[in-house]
Amino acid sequence: MERRNFIQAIAAGMAASSASVQAASSVERSIGERQYMAALAQKMAEPVLTNMARGTLQKQFPLEVSPTWDGRDQRVSYLECFGRLISGIAPWLALPDDGTAEGQTRKRLRQLALQSYTNAVDPASPDYLLWKGPGQALVDSAYFTNALMRAPKALWEPLDAQTKRRIVAEIKGLRRIEPPYINWMLFAAMNEAFLLSVGEEHDPMRMHVAIRKINEWYVGDGWIKDGEAFHFDYYNSFVMYPMLLEVLEAMKQANVPFWNGKPADLHAQALKRMQRYCEHLERFVSPEGTFPPIGRSLTYRTAAFQPLALLAWRKQLPQSLPEGQVRAVLHAVHKTVWTAPDNFTKDGYLTIGFVGHQPELGDWYSNNGSMYIAAAGLLALGLPESDSYWTAPAQDWTQKKAFSGRRFPKDYPVNY
Repeated sequence: MERRNFIQAIAAGMAASSASVQAASSVERSIGERQYMAALAQKMAEPVLTNMARGTLQKQFPLEVSPTWDGRDQRVSYLECFGRLISGIAPWLALPDDGTAEGQTRKRLRQLALQSYTNAVDPASPDYLLWKGPGQALVDSAYFTNALMRAPKALWEPLDAQTKRRIVAEIKGLRRIEPPYINWMLFAAMNEAFLLSVGEEHDPMRMHVAIRKINEWYVGDGWIKDGEAFHFDYYNSFVMYPMLLEVLEAMKQANVPFWNGKPADLHAQALKRMQRYCEHLERFVSPEGTFPPIGRSLTYRTAAFQPLALLAWRKQLPQSLPEGQVRAVLHAVHKTVWTAPDNFTKDGYLTIGFVGHQPELGDWYSNNGSMYIAAAGLLALGLPESDSYWTAPAQDWTQKKAFSGRRFPKDYPVNY
């Protein structure tokens, strides 16, 4: 009897020890995943912010346009490059300074970003952006302002008064561009939401009409049309859900009126629908970390997973998607896409492609500046290393369970 109890005690101790080792291994692995993501963010940001802070981006950035380029002024590429990059890495740059190597990198890149914002609106700077150019300026101004909304204390408040005035003036000047009734309406709405968030005069109609149209285009089960026709692509990820949610959030925080509705209620509805869409995104990922190469703007790469990264950062993932599972699936996707060395030029700038350099996949509006929207897949870096998102045990995602013969939850449509 005593011998059996002794053996049971030893077995229990070994099991506990094994569990401790597994937990420690999981933490080490997740920290490694974070380091991978941070290194990728730095790789994207370093050449862009270093040059733009010096006023040399337009001189050093090697432009690449798609074979079907529509002939517009190619200088739109610089606003696309900076605006899309900074929108994706803003939460990361906003983390508190610390003595780690990553913390020192963040601090340096944040200082470069602030100088880049100054140069972006300074008419005397060689890197003054193309604010008064073609309609594309409206599109990428929204990423430019979205970053300021995502990290106001890190990127907006430290700017000098003259730079703030210039930014506000350039954004208001873009009201000259009438957005078509497609996803572009959200770009106009985002700019007005930014103006609202910093206490400036804003045009509520540009927000209200965009919100109404997006809700009219909702087709059900978490999917939104882009205009009158449904497109099976990732524009719900690139634009629709992130910008709708953040515009409504700004309106909710400011407690502004909305005809026949409340911003808080509309925000809650948009969040639920976005969470449902995230369930689809997670199920798209194969056991190997690949995902369907469908639709327009495929060269935006991992921006297809912006909603998952955004909700992870905001601690708003649905209960059906545990943090460890989302972290694992996003890491798998990033490793699959970014392992190809020719995603970047020899000078460190992004190329046109899906996995590697594939210029033939570009659309008529694609340039290598457009590609920096891929940084949106890194939004979870806005959570510190100690956060449960990074320390939770990794969990296999749906397809990995399904194709190994394990139990996984069935999927049903929703009616909200």
